Amino acid sequence: MDAKDYIKLIEVHKKELNELMRRKLPIIVGRIAKDHYQDNFRKGGFVHNGLQKWPVTMRQRSGSKSAAAKYGPLLSKNKHLFSSIKYMPREYRVKVSNEVPYAAIHNEGGTITTHPTVTPKMRKMAWARVYAITGIKAKGKKKNKLPKELPAEAKKWKWLALTKKAKLDIKATIPQRRFLGESAELTKKINDKIEQEVTKILKL
Repeated sequence: MDAKDYIKLIEVHKKELNELMRRKLPIIVGRIAKDHYQDNFRKGGFVHNGLQKWPVTMRQRSGSKSAAAKYGPLLSKNKHLFSSIKYMPREYRVKVSNEVPYAAIHNEGGTITTHPTVTPKMRKMAWARVYAITGIKAKGKKKNKLPKELPAEAKKWKWLALTKKAKLDIKATIPQRRFLGESAELTKKINDKIEQEVTKILKL
């Protein structure tokens, strides 16, 4: 088939091709992109010209036996960041995004400053973290005695549990763990799918 024949074939199927570009492809491409980005969470890194592994988290390095320490970077029991990736198809285009407030700082990295209020619930949680890190069981009001020398991570939580401050001044540097963005592998998946759908219509 020469160029002229190909152009004629496109003209014959112009309406079908336009419908594909206008309505079908935005949904198809959005689904492919969402699946690709969510797979980054499963692999623990960003896939672009190969897998770029995310930095290990502090909770992973702590050696804690708690349930939270078992999850990889950007993952948790409720998978909130993972499940918040969505796509919004429009005519001839699709937007893929994650509108969780802390999504951008994880995706791009950077420094944040917060001033949380120290509440009784927070102190209780801090004590729970101390006992979880040390591996000592704490049931009810009678808690087993903690060792004099605590791991560095446990010392931080103990400080929070005992501090007299009403508000904290926390400045944290968040390493980049990109999960949304340009990806050579994703681009290839999309191009291959578009070619497949166009070929179906043109019956090549």
